[in-house]
Amino acid sequence: MTHRFLSGGVAASLTAAFLGLASVAALAQTPGRGTADEAVAMVHTAVSAIETEGKDAALAAITAKDPRFTDRDLFVFVWDMDGNTLAHAANARMVGKNLADATDVDGKAFARERLDLAKTQSGFWTDYKFSNPVTKKIEPKSTYCETEQAMLVCVGIYKDN
Repeated sequence: MTHRFLSGGVAASLTAAFLGLASVAALAQTPGRGTADEAVAMVHTAVSAIETEGKDAALAAITAKDPRFTDRDLFVFVWDMDGNTLAHAANARMVGKNLADATDVDGKAFARERLDLAKTQSGFWTDYKFSNPVTKKIEPKSTYCETEQAMLVCVGIYKDN
């Protein structure tokens, strides 16, 4: 019986390849960014909760971080048509704040744009820059909103720069 041993260089290359595959496997298990489809689905879940559970119960569940309303960097927030925050799954301190005049770091009046679109469209996307609660960095963001019972129910996705 003969045994073949790998040369040091081949063994090192195989070890590096194995470690590389292990790193890829670890990354695959790391939660990623939410997608546009997931954001729309989460808005639909929130709208359904408002319709079936009642406005007050649904808004309380959203702010209490019910897992239906928060996942990775996705979270539901709800405004009235004047820009007052009624519920926020990522930051309960936002509830009660009026954001109608909010602008992003580039000065874009994204809140006013959102409120204006809500007057004419039942569902829409807006683009702006915002702080990602996962990375703690300002990143490009697209937010999907639907109008429901004189409210804006929204979920945003963070996009690569």
